[in-house]
Amino acid sequence: MTVMTRTGIEDRSEATETYMICLDVDGTLVNHDGKMSQAVKDAARAIVAAGHEVVISTGRSLGATLPVIQMLGIESGYAVCCNGGVTARIDLSLEDGYEVVERKTFDPAPALRALVKAMPTAKYALEDDAGRFLSTERFQDASFGVVATPVSLDEMLAATAVRLVVFSTDSTAEEFGEAVGTMGLSGVTYSVGWTAWLDIAAEGVTKASGLEVLREKHGFDIGATIAVGDGRNDIEMLAWAGRGVAMGQAPDEVKAVADEIAADVDDDGLAAVLQEILGEALRA
Repeated sequence: MTVMTRTGIEDRSEATETYMICLDVDGTLVNHDGKMSQAVKDAARAIVAAGHEVVISTGRSLGATLPVIQMLGIESGYAVCCNGGVTARIDLSLEDGYEVVERKTFDPAPALRALVKAMPTAKYALEDDAGRFLSTERFQDASFGVVATPVSLDEMLAATAVRLVVFSTDSTAEEFGEAVGTMGLSGVTYSVGWTAWLDIAAEGVTKASGLEVLREKHGFDIGATIAVGDGRNDIEMLAWAGRGVAMGQAPDEVKAVADEIAADVDDDGLAAVLQEILGEALRA
């Protein structure tokens, strides 16, 4: 049995019967090879079947999120993608099975110019306001969900973005993060990934900001919200949730804002969290 450590969690003997459960994808639902274990799949599908409001909350774009939604058997509800930049409503009665209800856009030009000047050899891609990916060179990643179209830097500068991505092979994640931190990027929100990877969204846009809109819409008390994640882009979400759970392999700064620490993704940490939630709901 997986043992989870908690810090400052209140007595949950009066737990709410139905939770709003917000789940990161990479490093939480799936491992770093993109595989979802059977234990996680079974536990997540059981949570969905039990009637909890499960919201996939990810840095991935929508196209790369939909297969995860389908795998978990989610037939209705919402997904927060692009680190809060895109919110989609899942409804299988719709022609595509979903609709985009909100896109938070920004002008990528100022940040892009500063980044290119400081990191001329990095690769750049952005998702525009029509859901297309534009990229320099042959920059493609599974998180895009679509095949990126190679364009000139001028075309990227002229686009309207919901997500700007930067990837560098010239430095470690720590070195990359330090370099980005000295640039004084303004008018945007950004987070550094496990590698020298940077995700940029509109100012003030995070997973937490997108989830807060949904929490208010559905009328959940903040105490009935649970979030699980492992990355630096999950920090705001874990701090926002009534119960924030960091995966065991998360960086220290992510663990620092969480209420509890689960086992690593390779040890099915999420499955144990979800099984515990199912037990608490039954006892409520």
